[in-house]
Amino acid sequence: MDLEKYEPILKHVARNVELTDEEKVLFTSIIKTSRVKKRQFVIQPGYPCNYRNYIVKGAFRMFHLDDNGKEQTISIGIEDWFFTDIYSHVYKKPSKFFAEALEDSIIFQMSYEDVEKLCQQSHAISQYWRMILEKSYANSRNRIVSNMGKTSEERYWEYANRYPEIINRVPQYVIASYLGMSAEFLSKIRARPIKKS
Repeated sequence: MDLEKYEPILKHVARNVELTDEEKVLFTSIIKTSRVKKRQFVIQPGYPCNYRNYIVKGAFRMFHLDDNGKEQTISIGIEDWFFTDIYSHVYKKPSKFFAEALEDSIIFQMSYEDVEKLCQQSHAISQYWRMILEKSYANSRNRIVSNMGKTSEERYWEYANRYPEIINRVPQYVIASYLGMSAEFLSKIRARPIKKS
């Protein structure tokens, strides 16, 4: 099997665990490659989220609609990031979220069943997925805590400093929705002189 096309995700794996050549073949054997057009949905409410999605090229956002029909972005991802509705994925329940391509994109997709099967075959692969889920959980908790007691302006500049490649690439209304503010208010924040700390 030609592993070259899977180099991005194998590098991601290598930053967490070391796989043998045989394990690399096993890991990549379950990957389905999908091309996604800008504005196309990969996850939609009412349908189970069958795949863990790794972004090879492009950008995505996950969002849901509140009771008033307003979009609320819960995550943004670009190359070398995973996205999925983990609750729907694990429990086989209909998703409550949309995952939308913000650009023409390429993703690697892995089904729950295939991942579980591999985890039983390989300790290293099992350890990799455990680490990914732990980091995802830790980051989501950190986001909740870091947002407590911070002004909208502080939240924006913290995010901008941490993810400048996203700030300069993703539409402003998506960033605003993710940070819990209007696009108009975000424009005002960006127009102000940057405070020196």
